[in-house]
Amino acid sequence: MDPTTRLVQKTQIWWLILLVNIILPLHQVQATIPVDAQVDVNVILTKLENEYLVHFYNYYWRSTRERYIKAAFGRRNITNDWIFVERSSTSDLYPSDFEVIQTTITNIGEILKLHPVIKEVTQQSVITRNLKYTASRNYTSSDYKTRQLLGVVPGHITDLLNVRELWSRGITGKGIKVAVFDTGLPKHHPHFRNVKERTNWTNEKSLDDGVSHGTFVAGVIASSKECLGIAPDVELHIFRVCTNIQVSYTSWFLDAFNYAMFRKINVLNLSIGGPDFMDRPFVDKVLELSANKIIMISAIGNDGPLYGTLNNPGDQSDVIGVGGINSDDMVAKFSSRGMTTWELPRGYGRVKPDIVTYGSHVKGSNLNGGCRSLSGTSVASPVVAGAVALILSGALPKLHLVNPASVKQILAEGATKLKHNNIFEQGHGKLNVSKSMNLLLAYEPKITLSPAYIDYTDSYMWPYSSQPLHCGAMPSIVNVTVWNALSVRGKILEDPEWHPNFEENGELLQVDISYSPLLWPWSGWMAVQVRVKDEACLYEGEAEGSVSLTIETAGRNETIHFPIKVKIAPKPPRHKRILWDQYHNIQYPPGYIPRDNLKIKSDPLDWRGDHIHTNFREMYHHLRNHGYYIDVLGMPYTCFNASDYGTLLIVDPEEEFFDEEIQKLQTDVYEHGLGVIIFADWYNTTVMRKMKFFDENTREWWMPDTGGANVPALNDLLEGFGISLSDVIAEGYFELGEHQIYYASGTTLDRFPQSKDNIIITARLNDQATEVINKKPDNGETKIHNTYPILGLFQMDEQQRSSKTFEDLVTLELLEDENDLNDTHHHQHDYNSILNKRVLLQKKILKNANIEIQNKENNKKQALYLINETLNKKETKEGRIVVMGDSNCIDSTHAEKSCMWLLDALLAYTMNSHVASLLNKLNAMESFRNAKDQLNSVSNPKRLKSSKLNKYSKVLDLKDKFRKRKLEIC
Repeated sequence: MDPTTRLVQKTQIWWLILLVNIILPLHQVQATIPVDAQVDVNVILTKLENEYLVHFYNYYWRSTRERYIKAAFGRRNITNDWIFVERSSTSDLYPSDFEVIQTTITNIGEILKLHPVIKEVTQQSVITRNLKYTASRNYTSSDYKTRQLLGVVPGHITDLLNVRELWSRGITGKGIKVAVFDTGLPKHHPHFRNVKERTNWTNEKSLDDGVSHGTFVAGVIASSKECLGIAPDVELHIFRVCTNIQVSYTSWFLDAFNYAMFRKINVLNLSIGGPDFMDRPFVDKVLELSANKIIMISAIGNDGPLYGTLNNPGDQSDVIGVGGINSDDMVAKFSSRGMTTWELPRGYGRVKPDIVTYGSHVKGSNLNGGCRSLSGTSVASPVVAGAVALILSGALPKLHLVNPASVKQILAEGATKLKHNNIFEQGHGKLNVSKSMNLLLAYEPKITLSPAYIDYTDSYMWPYSSQPLHCGAMPSIVNVTVWNALSVRGKILEDPEWHPNFEENGELLQVDISYSPLLWPWSGWMAVQVRVKDEACLYEGEAEGSVSLTIETAGRNETIHFPIKVKIAPKPPRHKRILWDQYHNIQYPPGYIPRDNLKIKSDPLDWRGDHIHTNFREMYHHLRNHGYYIDVLGMPYTCFNASDYGTLLIVDPEEEFFDEEIQKLQTDVYEHGLGVIIFADWYNTTVMRKMKFFDENTREWWMPDTGGANVPALNDLLEGFGISLSDVIAEGYFELGEHQIYYASGTTLDRFPQSKDNIIITARLNDQATEVINKKPDNGETKIHNTYPILGLFQMDEQQRSSKTFEDLVTLELLEDENDLNDTHHHQHDYNSILNKRVLLQKKILKNANIEIQNKENNKKQALYLINETLNKKETKEGRIVVMGDSNCIDSTHAEKSCMWLLDALLAYTMNSHVASLLNKLNAMESFRNAKDQLNSVSNPKRLKSSKLNKYSKVLDLKDKFRKRKLEIC
């Protein structure tokens, strides 16, 4: 079967629509690309269910690999149902560490891994890269204010980088092998004088470039005519890894990477990237390339100015991730920003990009000669690749010292810091070719850190500089990358030590350190957690010290130091402290987490981390400007003291909640006066089914693991307060007083306490769920409008609480509805795999308040537990809860209308019991009460049977989606 027909889409159907709209017939491509364009590279990673990569511990020739696989199948007497997949003939020129097979055998991994030489079996991936060319603008500092159209970058890239001075000294890239992994290169292109070889790794029978992107990239690196490249005399190795319709397979990359190692490539440019940092075969092979001293340089993505939008492999610690700047020496608006999101939710991201350079209006070679200009980080990446090749060619006697760590060191130390951009925008700064060249000429191998220090008083160190530390706060985490240029392998000998500077109040800090004992390849990591001790609760000022770590590498021990300078403030009052729930946020990968806004079909996945320093950065700045202190909770609710915080902020959670968390939150609100604000998002299983894909091979549907938010889990959390959310999806603009708000695919309130002190806000909105289900066009004439309750404010009081406990006990029995066992497409039969609940009011008293776990005969019915073990205790103050059905207006991702003013009003309510006059005026509680008297509750959202959330959940059991794990230790 042709690989294209075997492609199984497993992200979003709208990506396929986008691909059809973007990829034109080849004779139209060149005609439609603007002369000066920005190139956006969107990458989709999909899986082939019946095609597998068989990985070996060592490298073998093809005949040997096939013999081992046949032997593994022979042990189970399997002779049919599998075949070898044909690969590029070039792959037969050298040994390989993997093979590709097709099979319908379900337990293929278990069968083959029994053979001692087979390491693992993974699914084949298909990588689809969409190149979208749009008329380019040069974003400058004034563009952030006026968005005016400005001219192109003055001069050519070679002039901007001052490389002609190196050319005059005979330094032109000669002696350095550069690989370009892209769409190929025409055979007799007039711009190139040293193309060593062109290889094709695709299933198309062509070496030429049918898209033009590969030609442009090669031209930026090595063109010798018209639009000159940076290193015109490098030895070019052209790897065609993308077809004319922009499709690649992981196995193609693996074969090409192996060949690059076989050819002893020095520098490899990869202008491709995507959010999936969990494609293990790809990631592991990149690590192997680095271990073999190949300098990989990759674009970090064009998803700026949002933070947390780095693309892989540019976000890997062993790869040089490149961002783009414009003519004003400002980070370009399109350039993706750090931090890395691999480490969330428990940790904190690493510094990326590594380096930035010009990526706006850069001239490069056109397909058939001549020049054109493009913008994007896929343009900035070959600029750095060419510059690195040029630098290496000028220091050939030092070539034996060149490795990914040493190159990162000379680039970082030689870089020029930009005045107006922080460390997660510019990394170590702007590329400085001359300075980095001089550093290499005088270079001696060493170990350094990235960042080299941390200074909470330096604006360059945002976000660390944005909020002083204080006692009682969650730790501030600095994720430090260790660059070990001495050897590919190293070992941290013992626990790193904190050395307080007693002359600079260092004794006021508590510093805890975790680290990677093994450094490989050429790098490792160290996470530094900084707290302020309780004795410094009234202190205001600075504190300093350093962390030392000793590394054994290359037969010797090296000790390096990490200086820390912290700004400390007195402990703020409770009503100024917010706790952000990071623990219950999950982003793509590893699962199918769909977008929050169903209207944005070009951005199908939720992958930005949902962190206050990524897509909620603008909200974070707003809160800081209003005097709030925000802590990040990367642990369960059982791990914080509610008396320290005025409000817990829960935004767009996808994770489940431990039973102990549900109990503790009720205690915290009722007993300790904790305020809670919840911003939810859409959840509707019928809509989720509409977003599914049918796998022709397995005859199975693949669907999202949750909605925009995990509403069934939120309803579990809110059950004890008499609050629940519906499966209605509402969308549209509405007015709150003088403010216009856009409600983007939000849920609505189903149940809410109807006390006279509570507030319900309603809005007339479009029924988006019906629109999606019925596939109606997106125009105003076909929209169905209804009035929905979208915002509720709930004040606890003694009378409400007493009435709730009149029966002495409220219990929930976690049951399955037998009707839900049928995997139908009927909405009323949605499968709730964990908590299809029926509330049972029972007149009985339990002598102990522990959760009673009862294993039912079918192991599918869950626990009988107490909602709140301290409901009858005398409280000193009651908290307040706010629930809003949509988070779009505080999320920077696709926000159309910011509602920070509303967030201010809600915080005033949860912190200080102050109700904004506008909310009082618009209170629709009476109409909500009347509507609930006339109508039954809308459909209670339930979990899909097909959900694979337990495969990567921190709460659910990995092997049994009906059970929860044991609560984590704080």
